[in-house]
Amino acid sequence: MPLVHSSNVVIPMSKSKIAPYRTVIIMRLIILGLFFHYRVTNPVESAFPLWLTSIICEIWFAFSWVLDQFPKWSPINRQTFIDNLSARFEREGEPNELAAVDFFVSTVDPLKEPPLITANTVLSILAVDYPVDKVSCYVSDDGAAMLTFESLVETADFARKWVPFCKKFSIEPRAPEFYFSQKIDYLKDKVQPSFVKERRAMKRDYEEYKVRVNAMVAKAQKTPEEGWTMQDGTPWPGNNSRDHPGMIQVFLGHTGARDIEGNELPRLVYVSREKRPGYQHHKKAGAENALVRVSAVLTNAPFILNLDCDHYVNNSKAVREAMCFLMDPEVGRDVCYVQFPQRFDGIDRSDRYANRNTVFFDVNMKGLDGIQGPVYVGTGCVFNRQALYGYSPPSMPSVPRSSCCCFPSKKSTNDVSDFQRNAKREELEAAIFNLKELDNYDEHERSMLISQMSFEKTFGLSTVFIESTLMENGGVPESADPSMLIKEAIHVISCGYEEKTLWGKEIGWIYGSVTEDILSGFKMQCRGWKSIYCMPLRPAFKGSAPINLSDRLHQVLRWALGSIEIFLSRHCPLWYGFSGGRLKWLQRMAYINTIVYPFTSLPLIAYCSLPAICLLTGKFIIPTLSNVASVLFLGLFLSIIITSVLELRWSGVSIEDLWRNEQFWVIGGVSAHLFAVFQGLLKMLAGVDTNFTVTAKAAEDSEFGELYLVKWTTLLIPPTTLIVVNMVGVVAGFSDALNGGYESWGPLFGKVFFAFWVIFHLYPFLKGLMGRQNRTPTIVILWSVLLASVFSLIWVKINPFVNTVDSETIAETCIAIDC
Repeated sequence: MPLVHSSNVVIPMSKSKIAPYRTVIIMRLIILGLFFHYRVTNPVESAFPLWLTSIICEIWFAFSWVLDQFPKWSPINRQTFIDNLSARFEREGEPNELAAVDFFVSTVDPLKEPPLITANTVLSILAVDYPVDKVSCYVSDDGAAMLTFESLVETADFARKWVPFCKKFSIEPRAPEFYFSQKIDYLKDKVQPSFVKERRAMKRDYEEYKVRVNAMVAKAQKTPEEGWTMQDGTPWPGNNSRDHPGMIQVFLGHTGARDIEGNELPRLVYVSREKRPGYQHHKKAGAENALVRVSAVLTNAPFILNLDCDHYVNNSKAVREAMCFLMDPEVGRDVCYVQFPQRFDGIDRSDRYANRNTVFFDVNMKGLDGIQGPVYVGTGCVFNRQALYGYSPPSMPSVPRSSCCCFPSKKSTNDVSDFQRNAKREELEAAIFNLKELDNYDEHERSMLISQMSFEKTFGLSTVFIESTLMENGGVPESADPSMLIKEAIHVISCGYEEKTLWGKEIGWIYGSVTEDILSGFKMQCRGWKSIYCMPLRPAFKGSAPINLSDRLHQVLRWALGSIEIFLSRHCPLWYGFSGGRLKWLQRMAYINTIVYPFTSLPLIAYCSLPAICLLTGKFIIPTLSNVASVLFLGLFLSIIITSVLELRWSGVSIEDLWRNEQFWVIGGVSAHLFAVFQGLLKMLAGVDTNFTVTAKAAEDSEFGELYLVKWTTLLIPPTTLIVVNMVGVVAGFSDALNGGYESWGPLFGKVFFAFWVIFHLYPFLKGLMGRQNRTPTIVILWSVLLASVFSLIWVKINPFVNTVDSETIAETCIAIDC
């Protein structure tokens, strides 16, 4: 039992679940070694190129399995105790001591990211179950759209009604669109007599609010020639989204509007950073770093929670869940962030394209939580602000100047550069320590000392921001002039602010990859920080996922491209951050897996082609099996199955989720991952940036109409080709067996088995191409037509029913019969 004062406890997996799991992993490793010994020592001379290709592919698959499997060696669960947190920091009659939190919501294009969705995320944040004076919500509009600004004005006004309603009746979730669309008994656990009446009135108010926002969206579809104009008649500063000044507007907060009951509301701040031609703005990572600086100047909460614009707060106590770790005196000091799993709305029950990513969030992330912590996945994450500033955790204030932990007798060039960076880090932390003595100086002396200590080279030219970095418990520096804070906030989001500083290199979100989340978390953990995985019973946050095939593939393409960018950068986990030995080896394996997995597409597409080639040529990659070989193959298949079953047992994931994940691993591998490898190599090595366009066709109007939307994209070509080739191969194989007699059926079985393995894995992809689900007759007809057409074209080439006769034999026969 946990101690009464503890706000969290680690629950290791029971030995009855984890011991058999680890045993099977070791057994599978041994069987793999024996399997490869057999495969390498028994080449197939008649099909040597095919055999060699298969061996190379199988070795890579085994390597990928090791990288993926061993970081799951010690999975754990965690339990939080919110009541204990409140008992410690919210004592009756005393000031509330819970730490403040700055929420970041990022959006770019309101026509692609509907303002109503962003507004629901903002409303769910403003209504969160946390002290209002401890919550601030910053909305980053990186597209400088007046539509986003105006919709936020309406949202701030509606929040004055919505927030008190949520808190009065403790409703969940606190995003109105998703609350009112719930198909549940909303009277359950609601005993207040006025609830039904007030709910009906609130729903009416929300519908009116939606009409106003949707009217703005309709108006924004066509931009006026002279640009947008604000209500006071002045031009909108962001009419040119690539050339505009920085904009900040505080809507709610301590001095802003109160709710309809006269109570204070959380602060709501609109931010659009400055954009000018000729400057590199670094997309989302740059926008997040601008929010870090703005929030430090205006509120400076010690913790930051970032959300995508389509991820709303589904559990109003989510922040308290995170604080159970971050404010824990034993655990919290060395925690850089608390990551919550991503959960999604609007996905069909079968989840044919594995949009939920259940295996990753419920298996892999639990395993990482038992090592050094989960990777950062871009949203639903609560950060320690000090970790974002590039500082080391308190328990290890400086990086020891030692050589690479794996080769202690040698010093590579990379190690030297690590030493130089670590030396700078030590100087910086020493300067920070000295700077804490600046309270005795006036403003001019303080500015001079800050400049002398090279803080401006690290954090930029803002005395207010630099002083805020020293305040571990948050809060605006007392020396700051409140009337000048907005002006200072505008200054820190200027497009030239980051020049010649460490922003994006050592501080904040790290630049250099479209998957800045993985890279930023990796840098923190290389410094020795730990992360925590928090899985409350009620999901903390929920988002919307791309559900049609093309959108899903393009999402996966972007992730894989980011991994390639990291692989080809100085931050590659294969060589970065060895000095100091702060990143645990299993954690490093997990990070290596996150950047090399796209390369699996090359052996995967080769391996998926082999069954068809074998069927069409009559060759095979495996020799005639002996008894020992049969036992090895059987043992390998059994170990794969048992590993999966035991993984399901300790994780709670369903077998359907596992199978969908396996299927989409193949679908994504032979399409999006393959394109990402070539696109990444072209971009990083040759400087050529390529894009794959998506063309939308009409969708049916139904609950999951978008699922059946057909969007043609280049990514569809490789998996379509694989399906067709394997189907043709199966037909050709059976035709050849019919022609060859009884002895031909034995070798055919193995070839057809592998061909069907490919077809079954690509089946969801095939259904995606066909459109509407459950129309089996249409699918069967299309399959038949496709097979008949393609097979007819290559029939003459394969010619399975006519024996191939050598021309010399024909000539000899002609001579013999005197023709």
